[in-house]
Amino acid sequence: MNSIVAAPPRVIVHRTSGSSHGPITRLMSPGDLGQLCKPFVFLDRIAAKADAMQRGFGMHPHSGIATLTYLIEGQVIYEDTTGQSGTLPSGGVEWMQAGNGVWHSGRPVASSPIQGFQLWVALPAAEENAPPHSLYLAPSEIPREGPARVLLGQYGATRSPVTAPAGMNYLAVQLQDNEHWRYTPPAGHSVAWLAVNSGSLDAGGNANAGEMVVFEESGAAIDIVARGATSFVLGSAVKHPHDLVMGHYSVHTSVAALEKGEQEIQRIGALLQQEGRLG
Repeated sequence: MNSIVAAPPRVIVHRTSGSSHGPITRLMSPGDLGQLCKPFVFLDRIAAKADAMQRGFGMHPHSGIATLTYLIEGQVIYEDTTGQSGTLPSGGVEWMQAGNGVWHSGRPVASSPIQGFQLWVALPAAEENAPPHSLYLAPSEIPREGPARVLLGQYGATRSPVTAPAGMNYLAVQLQDNEHWRYTPPAGHSVAWLAVNSGSLDAGGNANAGEMVVFEESGAAIDIVARGATSFVLGSAVKHPHDLVMGHYSVHTSVAALEKGEQEIQRIGALLQQEGRLG
C-alpha cells in the first residue's frame, strides 16, 4: 500500500533587517532582494513617531510599477495626478498603478504616528506603459480570510477588490500568541517572503519585528507560529520573467519601455512645475 508523504514546509533562505533612514527602513530594493522576489521589487517599512514625518513624501514620480501602501496606524493625506485626493485612514490601502507615468504625494495628518509598509510591484510588459490608475480603500473595503486581510490577489474564497496583475497575493496577517497558521500558495507561486511589523514568529526559523525573510523557491506551504501577538505582511507570486531595468523611481522590462515612461514623467513634471505644485 502506497502512502502519501506531505511535502515539507518551505525554509528561509535569506533574511534582512534592511537599512534605516530616519523612520523608513528599506527591506528590499530592485538591486538586491527584488531580484529574488520579483514581481515584488521594493519594500519599505514605515515606523514614525509623532512629528517625525511632518513633511511626508512630496510629489514624486513612478513608471512601470504599481505601489501599494498599507497603513497599519495613522492617517495620510494623499494626492495624485490621476486626479484623486483625500485622506487615507488607519488600516487603509493605496494602490497606485503607475503604468506609463504618474506623480503622487502623501503626508501624515497632524502629528499622528505612522506605521505601515509600501510595496512596489513590477508590472507585466503589457501593462508597464499603460495609462495610470489609482484606488484608495477604507479598512471596511479590505476583505478577510481567517487571520489575513487580502490586500492583493485571492486567498481561499476571498478576493481583493484591487484589479492587479494576475499571479500574485499580498496579505496582512495578525496572529495571537502561539497561534499556528499555514499559508498554502496557489499553483505556480514559487516566490514567497514575509516581513514582520510587530512581535515575532517561527516560520522554519525566527523572524522578529523589523525583519524580512525570503523563502526557497518551491510550491510548498509556509508554516507559521506566532511568538506573542504578531502582525506581518506576506507576499507570494508567479516569478516575474523579465530583467529589471531601473530608473530613479521606475522599473521596466526594457530600456525602450523605461525611456517611454521617463518621457511621460518629465512631461507631467513640467506641468506640475508650471502649476506651482512642485517644491
